[in-house]
Amino acid sequence: MKPINVFRPFFRRKEVLKKIDECLSSGWTGIGGNTKIFEDEWIKYSGFKNCHFLNSASAGLHLAVKIFKNEFNWKKNDEIITTGLTFVSTNHAILYEGLKPVFCDVDSSLCLSLNSIKNMITKKTKAIMYVALGGNTKNFQQISNFCKKKKLVLILDAAHMAGSKVKKNNKHCGLEADCAIFSFHAVKNLPSSDAGAICFKKKKFDKIARNLSWLGINKTTYERSNLNQYNWKYNVNDLGYKYHGNSLIAAICLVSLKYLDKDNIFRNYLCKIYSSNLKSVSNFVEIINHDPNIVSSRHTFQIAVENRNDLLKYLAKNNIYCGVHYINNANYKLYKKFKADIKKTDYYSSRIISLPLNLHLNEEKITYICKKIKDYYSN
Repeated sequence: MKPINVFRPFFRRKEVLKKIDECLSSGWTGIGGNTKIFEDEWIKYSGFKNCHFLNSASAGLHLAVKIFKNEFNWKKNDEIITTGLTFVSTNHAILYEGLKPVFCDVDSSLCLSLNSIKNMITKKTKAIMYVALGGNTKNFQQISNFCKKKKLVLILDAAHMAGSKVKKNNKHCGLEADCAIFSFHAVKNLPSSDAGAICFKKKKFDKIARNLSWLGINKTTYERSNLNQYNWKYNVNDLGYKYHGNSLIAAICLVSLKYLDKDNIFRNYLCKIYSSNLKSVSNFVEIINHDPNIVSSRHTFQIAVENRNDLLKYLAKNNIYCGVHYINNANYKLYKKFKADIKKTDYYSSRIISLPLNLHLNEEKITYICKKIKDYYSN
């Protein structure tokens, strides 16, 4: 068996190359053009009211925290409730703005526990950062309702959940959030090389994000150039960042968006094969289940086991290369001063494994992976 990797990018190369060639032929590869087309298509597909195309989800997370901080006059060391089980850019965004990450516990879904949030909330709590880990949105609706009741801002780190839909109405999950941030990194469900999108509920925040993502300049080059005459003059109103996306990457995203639902259906199919095969070792392997009310994007298939490192080494000897998503951020040196009593997070942080899940896999390969896991526990 050839090496099986946890993630592996999948592109419709002919379509992508054609779309890129069209972009190059147009002579416009920066902001505007395809970035605007993608934003419109994402709004149409997802139902989010606004969409701004960025160079990464990490940029979007920072913009979200910064814009809400400025809008609501949050002070230094005001608190945002967050999770330790996430990529560090989630919590870096909080630190960038001088705010305090408050690590709440998770439950068996690896998503934030509402009970833990209630125990951690203080007068300084300004927002909740909800991470849909692996595409899982367990507890999201209850946490959304809680935020409304307590008048807290709800920021949705949706890096893993492109295409996650509510079963009963087929609407994209997460529309209730004040802001949702998506990733279109190469190994995500809607892949490019790297890109993201920030989707604010309110239009005024979308406008601010567009200004800040283009260095605080009040008019993009596309806006200055695509008029009846070259309108060269612009002003700089704010200290911004170079966070905007470009039309070449948006070209790849436009192709990937066409197949997002189809690809997510296939991911769910692979996950069902995993679940069926691993039932026989349920005494050793805990499957991380997703919200049954949501058609999950299934960015990852995660299990929790004892002696994780031994199993990872055994699988690697058999050309199966897994991942860990994630180590509890509160255990990193940078975040240790924010360490909290979050026992479930610590428990899963030392046990979770992401098994290979990508569009190059098939039933035969998933069955092989499961056989090797079962072989490990039968020895």
